Amino acid sequence: MLDAVVVGAGPNGLTAAVELARRGFSVAVFEARDTVGGGARTEELTLPGFRHDPCAAAHPLGINSPAFRALPLERYGLEWLHAELPMAHPFTDGSAAVLSRSVAETAASFGPRDAGAYRRLVEPFLPKWDTLVRDFMSLPLTSLPRDPVTLARFGLAGLPPSTWLTSRFKDERAKTLFAGLVGHVMAPLNGFATGAIGLVFALAAHARGWPVARGGSQSISDALAAYLKDLGGEIHTDYEVKRLDDLPPARAYVFDTSPTALAKIADLGNYYENFRYGAGVFKIDYALDGPVPWTAKEARTAGTVQIGADSTEIGNALRAASRENRAPERPFMITVQPSVVDPTRAPAGKHVFWAYGHVPSGWTGDLTDALERQLERFAPGFRDRVLARATAGPPELAARNANYVGGDIGAGAVSGLQILLRPKLSLSPYGTPHPAVFICSSATPPGPGVHGMSGHNAAKAVWRRLRQS
Repeated sequence: MLDAVVVGAGPNGLTAAVELARRGFSVAVFEARDTVGGGARTEELTLPGFRHDPCAAAHPLGINSPAFRALPLERYGLEWLHAELPMAHPFTDGSAAVLSRSVAETAASFGPRDAGAYRRLVEPFLPKWDTLVRDFMSLPLTSLPRDPVTLARFGLAGLPPSTWLTSRFKDERAKTLFAGLVGHVMAPLNGFATGAIGLVFALAAHARGWPVARGGSQSISDALAAYLKDLGGEIHTDYEVKRLDDLPPARAYVFDTSPTALAKIADLGNYYENFRYGAGVFKIDYALDGPVPWTAKEARTAGTVQIGADSTEIGNALRAASRENRAPERPFMITVQPSVVDPTRAPAGKHVFWAYGHVPSGWTGDLTDALERQLERFAPGFRDRVLARATAGPPELAARNANYVGGDIGAGAVSGLQILLRPKLSLSPYGTPHPAVFICSSATPPGPGVHGMSGHNAAKAVWRRLRQS
């Protein structure tokens, strides 16, 4: 009998398997797709030689993840590549605000009236970032805070809505960039704890940047898989699990799946009936004949570029998709240009480009024209660079990855109390009513992102249970 079986070979499932195998437990992973990866894959979606990331592309939480940093992933081929700027946010006048590794450079891009306010916001947390991120990403009860005072100060700043936090800024540049940071998790700007979301992304950039993985996000998954195999773990692909009886006998079953799928497979009834899924996205992967012709020079050297004219436009777009059940006329966009720093992604002189906007859950329309009209506002002539595009709305995204219910790439709404208390109000969020069944997906704390911390935290709950039995 195996000690543990993991269902789903995304970053969280693989991390949970690695953590258990490192502690001497026998582990096997079962994945429905023909390769490992989940939300961290790389595929030729458009033309031969153009390597695209179907989901996650830039990894501020990955490089800062306490779980990943404790594993020898570089030994297994993972290499982080940093663009000159982690992120840029261009404006229609041709200028841009930036999120730089340097706090001073970032603050200066906001203008003199807000530079000091930004520095006062982030500088107190940076010297204690490693401890803070460990405490923040290990909540709720997987470990006691190492620095409860700093965590409490962070909570006071971040638990109110982001609109409260950005009220300290006088000009639109800082407000707009910060609104975009919140938009990475598709949360309305006036929601609970959205200030913390923006702060985490900003601090992550200053601490270690927003890198891409050389060769694509698949490199993260492949490194985890290779390490797991060296530890004696097994990985079985092309293996769809529909019920627990499909799996070999084990002392524990750990699911890197949506709560809905877990409840069906493990016959948990309506245990997760109150879990809410969020808005979906419409994503386009581009093969380009050259770099994106950004008007703002800062955007040309940034790994990630946010698109939204001002904080009002961003707020309207997020509200339309998440609360008004309609596609926005001017979508807020997150774009990543990996080939700015990674020449392995495209043939010489060519580029890959990754972009998405928010749409209602399950939306079946085509947002291509709206997204490209937005791009043309900040990069005139963009359409002339397009060699090929691969589009995916909510139905296509859900078909590629069953965890993306309704096209929700966050595996659950990041709003209200569900920001912190997911997948339901519980002192043991990784456990279920079945004593041998656990959940480790992005539907659990600390939530979405390629960081492996949900798998790491769940593995703690599993090995404590195994050692008691």
